[in-house]
Amino acid sequence: MGGLSTDGADRVTPAAPVAGITAPAAARVGQVYRPVTSLGPGRRLGVWFQGCTLACPGCMSRHTWEATGGRELTVERFAAMWRAALADGLDGLTVSGGEPLEQPAALAALLAAADTERRRAGREADLLVYTGWEPEELAADPATAAALDGADAVITGRYRAGQPTRLAWRGSANQRLITRTELGRERYAPYLEHRPERPELQVRVSEGEVRVIGVPRPGDLGRIERDLVRRGVTLRETSWRP
Repeated sequence: MGGLSTDGADRVTPAAPVAGITAPAAARVGQVYRPVTSLGPGRRLGVWFQGCTLACPGCMSRHTWEATGGRELTVERFAAMWRAALADGLDGLTVSGGEPLEQPAALAALLAAADTERRRAGREADLLVYTGWEPEELAADPATAAALDGADAVITGRYRAGQPTRLAWRGSANQRLITRTELGRERYAPYLEHRPERPELQVRVSEGEVRVIGVPRPGDLGRIERDLVRRGVTLRETSWRP
């Protein structure tokens, strides 16, 4: 679970520019947190983009749907946070949401900055992106899909509550884990068909909020809520119920 220090940084595929799109000054994000141990291998920096119009029924993260929520994260501030994460031995970056492809230029800029910093640090820290877009939608809109070019691995597809799965880091059986670089193939090959006995979930309590990080299976959120009640924590509202 520790960091992977290596002198083989030249094996990391560089982030490709997105033609015709000027990188914005900032991304709108809902949360940045580390270490994340439940959305990808090892200990990771997690960035959740704010805004999603896909609105999958049963989504546990309805609080990320509103495009005007969250806060701005500049590329410079993100790069500093990522440098600190690499210095602390973290193994990768996970970008989720919300829907990252609703801010394609910002996503491309963050992935490019992440690649630059990992090269400077000589680290094989992988870059994983979650998107609700289906593979055929990505193929039909190459200009937007190009924002994913800097990722080592991508998990694609809508969340479908009626298609539960035990596959690692995926919420429904239709979602695909796609490796895109040599590092991605090396890092994620053991997990393409991996079905852990139980998903690893992180429960973070801060500033009057309880955040669940990970991909729960049916019934997990209810069990967490009941356990919190037994511990004297009452939830006034939850992001996974309308």
